Amino acid sequence: MKKIYLICLLVSAVGFSQTPEEIAEKKRKIEAEKATLAKPYNEMEDADAKVKELIVVAKAENKNIMLQVGGNWCIWCLRLNDFIEKTDELKRLVDKNYVFYHLNWSSKNKNEKFFSQYGNPGEKLGYPIFMVLDQNGKLIHVQETGALEEGKGYGATKIKTFLTEWTVKS
Repeated sequence: MKKIYLICLLVSAVGFSQTPEEIAEKKRKIEAEKATLAKPYNEMEDADAKVKELIVVAKAENKNIMLQVGGNWCIWCLRLNDFIEKTDELKRLVDKNYVFYHLNWSSKNKNEKFFSQYGNPGEKLGYPIFMVLDQNGKLIHVQETGALEEGKGYGATKIKTFLTEWTVKS
């Protein structure tokens, strides 16, 4: 019985492995897709200083701050931005209820000052990740975005539910 199990395990592992050519082709496709998507992250911006500016705006507009943490290097970060921008209902929800900011984390700029205060949940949970701050800059929620995926992309209903949950309650 053990031999049969080991043979099945070996056969399944071989069946799921990719050749170097397949891996290279997948990387080429991702780079081609990245080239078509907007690059919303300012790689050299000081996120700590920017969030301090956003806190002033959030107080004046009675909104929470929505940070999408990631970078232009991250295909899922770019896909999420594109999905929200092109889904009218989601775009309206974000614009109406949040001060929204794409907070860069990359090898060139890890925004260590910001993350020293808030921690970097993306290191543990992956990128992109949402961090919701209240009007005073207090972290009130972290949302990993895998839960917002549907099929090979993102789910509008899942994102709408998330966005609705963290708006300022009057």
